[in-house]
Amino acid sequence: MSKKPKFDPAIHDENPEWTAEDFAKARPASELPADILAQFRNAVGRPRIENPKVPVKLRLDSVVVDALRATGPGWQTRINDMLKSKISRGKVKFETPAPVKRKRA
Repeated sequence: MSKKPKFDPAIHDENPEWTAEDFAKARPASELPADILAQFRNAVGRPRIENPKVPVKLRLDSVVVDALRATGPGWQTRINDMLKSKISRGKVKFETPAPVKRKRA
């Protein structure tokens, strides 16, 4: 584990270490005026995207996965792009399979 670098005033002169007097003068942020406090409020996390991706579990032949992985990083995104382009060009037709009737024993 690397050592923490020592404080160097020449580098950190704009942000000096706090003294006991500094801590005694400190006040909680809730005591700031509302207009100043509002400037520090931010949304938590990433902004929501319009069309989020959905995680799925998909079983593919190993030959298919090996060929796609061999194309390098981003292969899963390329799978998504290939499927999306096929759907948008009307190359893929979806049919709902008939429900399978099972016999009760």
